[in-house]
Amino acid sequence: MHKKILKKSTVSSVAVSNSEPSESNMLIERATELNIPYLQDAPIVDPEVLSVISEDIARQNKIVAFEISGTIVKVGIVDPRDTNALNILRFISEKRKLEFDLYLISENVFQKMVAQYEGGAEKAIEEAMDSLQADNVDDIDLSSAEAGDAKVIEGGLQSAPVTKLLSVVIRHAIDGKASDIHIEPFGTKEYRVRFRVDGVLFASLSIPKEVGRAVVSRIKILSNLKIDEKRKPQDGRFKIKEGGHPVDFRVSTLPVIDGEKVVLRLLDTGNKVIDLDSMGLMGKGKEILLRNIKEPFGIILMTGPTGSGKSTTLYACLDILNKEERNIITLEDPVEYSISGINQSQINPEIGYTFASGLRSILRQDPNVIMVGEIRDSETAELTIHAALTGHLVLSTLHTNSSIGAIPRLVDMGIEAFLLASSLRVVGAQRLVRRICSECREEITIPSTVLEYIRGQVEGLPSEEVQKYKLNLDDGFHIYKGRGCEVCGETGYRGRIAIFEALEIDKEMKEIISEHNGSEVEVQQYANRQGMITIKQDGVLKVLLGLTTLEEVERVTEGSKSIGGEVEDDK
Repeated sequence: MHKKILKKSTVSSVAVSNSEPSESNMLIERATELNIPYLQDAPIVDPEVLSVISEDIARQNKIVAFEISGTIVKVGIVDPRDTNALNILRFISEKRKLEFDLYLISENVFQKMVAQYEGGAEKAIEEAMDSLQADNVDDIDLSSAEAGDAKVIEGGLQSAPVTKLLSVVIRHAIDGKASDIHIEPFGTKEYRVRFRVDGVLFASLSIPKEVGRAVVSRIKILSNLKIDEKRKPQDGRFKIKEGGHPVDFRVSTLPVIDGEKVVLRLLDTGNKVIDLDSMGLMGKGKEILLRNIKEPFGIILMTGPTGSGKSTTLYACLDILNKEERNIITLEDPVEYSISGINQSQINPEIGYTFASGLRSILRQDPNVIMVGEIRDSETAELTIHAALTGHLVLSTLHTNSSIGAIPRLVDMGIEAFLLASSLRVVGAQRLVRRICSECREEITIPSTVLEYIRGQVEGLPSEEVQKYKLNLDDGFHIYKGRGCEVCGETGYRGRIAIFEALEIDKEMKEIISEHNGSEVEVQQYANRQGMITIKQDGVLKVLLGLTTLEEVERVTEGSKSIGGEVEDDK
């Protein structure tokens, strides 16, 4: 074994201006501590040099070769203390009789360097097209295949570049922190691939229709779906390991005019910090939620559209309640995050295991806390009320536009108003807005119309409520935006944060629900008198904190980007 496998070099002197991001300064300090050079910018790398370390190994271990001189290879590494990465370099060193010089690089520089591999999306599409034409795959009638023939077809597609193309798409989605992948027919000649990043869809690439159909078939095989069934929607899932941690994919297919549309929801179970603070819950709404989840019985309900983070908020509540003395059982579709100490069960409607039937069963399991993924029908709603009235704390979600709208919605489902009043404790509503990128955030001038709008939202709020947000309005209003930089992909946004409202069902609210049969108008009037911080007010306060923008708050609450007058969409 070579003793000079990993050569140490003297640290290069890198000039840093005051305007540089703080991340660069931190990395330079780290490189100095480790006594290795710091590579600040991504060089153009010769393909032969890149091939010293294969693309898959490079991506999994965050290592990439960028220069070679004789037997000495310069290698960029994101984490020089990663033992797996160092062991792999030692193995390659012994096998190929090479010595490696390590250079510390940032995640951003690493992504630019690995993007230079020839195994990118364009190359994969080209290979897939050549393969399909050579093998006449287009002439294969996949519709005649039975479910039992899946293994035969899978074997054919395993070796085809179609699999490589799908791997490239999935890897790009994971690297880009996408929550969903949409693969859909676009016109008559191609399929379009789009990623949903921070709640917004972006077009990624277009692929020829023949390749698109093969990719859809490959996804259906991975998900154990019937590849011959193209007339009705199907649901499935599969799992992969990326970078050492598992990523689950929830798959949904839908027949459309020009073929089949597939949506893959990424459930990154190994890389999530679930707590109310990281989600951005603040002020009165957070206090109401924390106070009521400690009660022994009743219903905590979260409302909002699909993808608004309702389940994640409930998981954060369960994590707080997760103590040895409590028996916590969940019914979910699907189980998105695995939490040690909680009994999580996934429903399966195909065999009659629904939210309603599952709820009947788990009531015999001596639970203290129950989470029902979603109240979808009157039967589930009735059983949820029954569970809450018989000494259980029940957490669930409901699809309504506001917290107040949940009450008449449940009455419409057939729940008696007096039973609802007795069981409900809190109804929360939530949306997710994009965070302003911290690397390129800058203050902007507030137009008079926008200033008037902000003042209208926060003027009536008690000063003690504003102080809970650690916000000082004495020196006026300040709002910010992201200028756009490499870190955020020139969007000005990076990550998401929740805006939230919580309606607490106190004694007077219970009387209003019982006497007025859950009237939305009556409930709204009392909520106003109660001083509820609305979801929009919570959003505006977070705008003033510099966490998000007014355009984002309007986008998720009103579907508009025109606060204070019409504005053109960015081109």
